[in-house]
Amino acid sequence: QVQLVESGGGLVQAGGSLRLSCVASKSIFVTVAWYRQAPGKQRELVAAITNGGSTNYADSVKGRFTISRDNAKNTVYLQMNSLKLEDTAVYFCKASLAFDYWGRGTQVTVSA
Repeated sequence: QVQLVESGGGLVQAGGSLRLSCVASKSIFVTVAWYRQAPGKQRELVAAITNGGSTNYADSVKGRFTISRDNAKNTVYLQMNSLKLEDTAVYFCKASLAFDYWGRGTQVTVSA
């Protein structure tokens, strides 16, 4: 079993940046993904990174968001630049082990 804790969310103006962190309670050499869920919308994949460092992104964040990981710190990051109003959501990380483990999320609010 593993616990995931997200942090780094907050209120930022459009065009600004935030860096989210997802810290795992133990080493997880598996794919970790960031998802987000806006009010009234389904949860959607934002970005994912394999243990080998391969990444993929939703079209809506390509060129603006960067996912990375530091296995020595059991941490996956999501650097978010050029934030838009539509990036407002609760952001969750997920680790895909024998089961999928989710964190509780961190709120990101982008204001005009």
